Amino acid sequence: MRKTLMNVTKSALVLATVVSLGVGSIYAADIEVIEGEKLEQIEQDNKEKEKVLVIDVRDDDAYEKGHVKHAINIEADDLEENLPRLENYKKMQVVVIAATKEDSAASAQLLLDNGFEKVQNADGVDEFDYQLVTFESILPDELMDEIDDDDVIFIDGRDEKDFNKSAIKGAHHVDSETPETALEFLPEDKDTEIITYCYSGNRSSVIAEYLEEQGYTNVRNSLDGTKENKDIPLENK
Repeated sequence: MRKTLMNVTKSALVLATVVSLGVGSIYAADIEVIEGEKLEQIEQDNKEKEKVLVIDVRDDDAYEKGHVKHAINIEADDLEENLPRLENYKKMQVVVIAATKEDSAASAQLLLDNGFEKVQNADGVDEFDYQLVTFESILPDELMDEIDDDDVIFIDGRDEKDFNKSAIKGAHHVDSETPETALEFLPEDKDTEIITYCYSGNRSSVIAEYLEEQGYTNVRNSLDGTKENKDIPLENK
């Protein structure tokens, strides 16, 4: 009888420990954690950020209020169905982030279970003082889906000499060092759909961030530019 009671007590203690740790902690044992300071350094380095895909798995509203600089947004509940879109990133370093490490741990585990080789779980936006931005970063397929949409304004942040040779049809050229020139042609409607692009998403992110600061609320920056995405339809001039 005493042995039975001891076993019951031991089982109860194990169960209580699991509950107190939470689901995130169960997954976390197999996942490498990247500290917020390190991720922030990567996101602010134009060369280093090219080697990393950051996925923010919070909901749309939380993402739009502020996220790390080059993070795309795929909600945790939608991640599995979006895995085909991420096929080209399986060998890259992929960082998953949410409000806390515990919130993103299951998503990181999902990626590991589906063949992603270098997955890290980051300190959440509530756990580290990241420099947050509000413009959206998008994958190449999303830019391609919008190419023929006349309601979208495309802004090209490449060198003017390259823009003058070829560009997305109807795109406007803006130098990232003088992003205010975009205000000369943009409509006053702050909900106007805008997509910025350049060679690799760096210069165009400067333009996108500036436009968000000016009150434009629907600005997306192509994470991969013409350097990485050869399928972007540039029309010769």
